[in-house]
Amino acid sequence: MSAHSHSTPGDRLDLAKWRGVPNVLIGVGAVGALIGCAIDLKQFGYSWLLAFMFFLSLCLGSLFLVLAHHLFDAGWSVPIRRTCEHLSSSVFPWMAVFFIPIALLAPRLYHWMQIENPQADHALHAKWPLFTPAMFYVASAFCFLVWWWLTNRLRHWSIEQDGSGSADCTFRMRKYSYVGIFLFAITLTLGVVLWMKGLTHQWFSTMYGVYYFASSVWMTLATVYFITMVLKRTGILCHVLHEHQFYFLGTLLFAFTVFYAYIHFAQYFIIWNANLPEETYWYVVREKGTWRTLGLIIIFGHFFVPFLALLRIDLKLTFWWMAPICVWAWMMHYADIAFNIMPVPHPEGFPVRWVWLDLACMALIGGVLAKVFLQKLASHSAYPVKDPRLIEAVGEYHPVACPISGGEMDETDDLADAGLGSNEGAK
Repeated sequence: MSAHSHSTPGDRLDLAKWRGVPNVLIGVGAVGALIGCAIDLKQFGYSWLLAFMFFLSLCLGSLFLVLAHHLFDAGWSVPIRRTCEHLSSSVFPWMAVFFIPIALLAPRLYHWMQIENPQADHALHAKWPLFTPAMFYVASAFCFLVWWWLTNRLRHWSIEQDGSGSADCTFRMRKYSYVGIFLFAITLTLGVVLWMKGLTHQWFSTMYGVYYFASSVWMTLATVYFITMVLKRTGILCHVLHEHQFYFLGTLLFAFTVFYAYIHFAQYFIIWNANLPEETYWYVVREKGTWRTLGLIIIFGHFFVPFLALLRIDLKLTFWWMAPICVWAWMMHYADIAFNIMPVPHPEGFPVRWVWLDLACMALIGGVLAKVFLQKLASHSAYPVKDPRLIEAVGEYHPVACPISGGEMDETDDLADAGLGSNEGAK
């Protein structure tokens, strides 16, 4: 397999006719959201919250991949890092703007805000002062401020390095990542506890933050894989992408498939084993009606389907195989977020009649984020052109082979079971 294998002009995708899709999504989504808002304002709030948490997971998952890149001083992920930087930087101001409807409708969405005497509610009293109206908005502002600072600084020094080529930019990004990984863990947990778990304030779970983190990174890896493969096939990244980037992304997607299943099962098993009413009722509601069916869909669709589909090494490099898996990951992530949010207003079962409103809100937010991403992609280099480890990422420099991984870059081609046929990534 050659490190210089690029897509030929005849193999390249032409996405010119798709450039108007974000505008269409924004238009259709805005109309649908306004109609839903006029029909049922409370339902609109829950649908908007679902769409918000869905795309927030993409932004935060991308931020984690950038932080992990610098913390581990990774070389293979250099060509895909700019994609993650563009995705994560949308958390501010765009996701902050999309949070405004949730902030305005919070008294309608969160039951604990409607309790006249909070001291009389034991669960609410135990979570004081976090679960107070004032702290809800203060903590939310804190989360967005931290995310803005991290994404802005990491992207700033990455772009700065494109011009200066200074290794000092890399050192600065590492320093931000050292501090950022702790702030990331705190703010992600704080945000998901307030905005999603807070819908049922009586419930206790110490694993909920990790649960949302695992599903966020899982969906983000699928998205980054799809975007990266499309950028390669359009010729934008064909000169820097090595087939191993797709192999590593596929392997990480496989790993987080297992990790998410482990976290989800561990949370359920611990709650089931303890058998405490303030914990089990959350699952009791979700085992009634069509929610039980959706739970089974998540078990098989979120774990078994991608687990089996990603077992073979060579298929991780095949576009026609991986593209449906990426789309499937988005569908399962939607089902997972709906499983967490929608039983609150609809304990009787999954609200099929309101799916159109969910999709409208997702189309509006997704269309805006897609348009912003394309603008950022066009305004700067699609990859860090002067990153010190870029030459290693494209396979020009070969470190000493690792006995655990079987080697680095092209050296893994010598493995008998590698299964990385030449130019498979361009299929």
